[in-house]
Amino acid sequence: MLKRYPVATYHNPKASPHLNYGPALKAILNEHSSALAQTEIASWPGFAKTPLVCLPGLAAVAGVSSIYYKDESTRFGLGSFKALGGAYAVYRLLRRSVEKATGSERITAKDLESGRYRELTRNITVCCATDGNHGRSVAWGARMFHCRCVIYLHQNVSAARESAIAHYGARITRVSGNYDDSVHRTALDAEQNGWTVISDTSYDGYTEIPKDVMHGYTVMTDEAIAALPQGESLTHVFVQGGVGGLPAAVCAPLWRQLAEQRPRFVVVEPENAACLYASAKARERVTLSGSLDTVMAGLSCGEPSLIAWEILSIGTNDFMTIPDDAAIDAMRLLADGVDGDSPIVGGESGVAGLAGMLAVAADNRLAQELALDSDSKVLVFGTEGDTDPELYQRIVGRSSEQVRRSGHRATYV
Repeated sequence: MLKRYPVATYHNPKASPHLNYGPALKAILNEHSSALAQTEIASWPGFAKTPLVCLPGLAAVAGVSSIYYKDESTRFGLGSFKALGGAYAVYRLLRRSVEKATGSERITAKDLESGRYRELTRNITVCCATDGNHGRSVAWGARMFHCRCVIYLHQNVSAARESAIAHYGARITRVSGNYDDSVHRTALDAEQNGWTVISDTSYDGYTEIPKDVMHGYTVMTDEAIAALPQGESLTHVFVQGGVGGLPAAVCAPLWRQLAEQRPRFVVVEPENAACLYASAKARERVTLSGSLDTVMAGLSCGEPSLIAWEILSIGTNDFMTIPDDAAIDAMRLLADGVDGDSPIVGGESGVAGLAGMLAVAADNRLAQELALDSDSKVLVFGTEGDTDPELYQRIVGRSSEQVRRSGHRATYV
């Protein structure tokens, strides 16, 4: 059932279980700020912890002891983990602005949501570049907390994802080129218009808001750790890359809480958009150019986040790249529900970590190199559902509703 793919792996010589999560890293992501994010986000309307699903059927096929899949497809009804980050950063920005204007010591999300401070927030504009999910979160947060929003989409973002963002009242601007081109255009327009960029990627002079975004993401990681069976010790975590904000927000809590007992941490990227892999091999941040075209649209990024890279450059054990086919096949395996597993709706970007793990499991040499065997206990993050429903149905052959209702396996041509 598992297929072998042309993947590339790089073992990071900078990583060591004996490295401490020291003050420099705590200045980026820390337990106190993660706890603040957890408390605030848990108070939002519609909050619910997302499930950690055990997949014994797929684990048996992969030849590992267990696979735990953190399913973010239902988060706040937005379809992805991004709901935790962009909207939280919007709240933090507006909170600081209102507190400064009013002299109040603490403004809650409930205060902002109620419209009590609408006269102060309605003239503030937030903006961002996005492949889809982050922009949807920022637009949702802007509507919830009563400010203006402009979202920049590059030419490869689908019409379905544009529509999902526009639903929350954001103004949409299309940009020629790739994701990184849209990032640069956003920064330029924001400076000219006095807007505030809400991004999970960071660069020189822009780090505080990305920290807020990533602290929102850590809510997902902390939930996953808390949901593991009592006494369960993970051996591996495979997580998708992007600019690095997501894997850094997974790596940091594991590192802080488990120290030398933390699992082997593997970052997975599309072969055509592997800026973290390239940076690891070069031993410095590398920016990729070109189309970066991949079906894993949310991971189509060519420039690593500055502060995320500080964590990942020493906290990641292995970097790997996968072809699009690996993600497509992982989506179909999840939809089928292998050998009694519950069918799961996983989007093309959201299954990349799982796809990487399955690619390693299918190759004896790679499995030995990454110490993946019958005793391995693996955590992966399903970071999106069918955020582009038409594309999902085209790939899987069924809609998300049909997948969730079915317990049978499909045949693909």
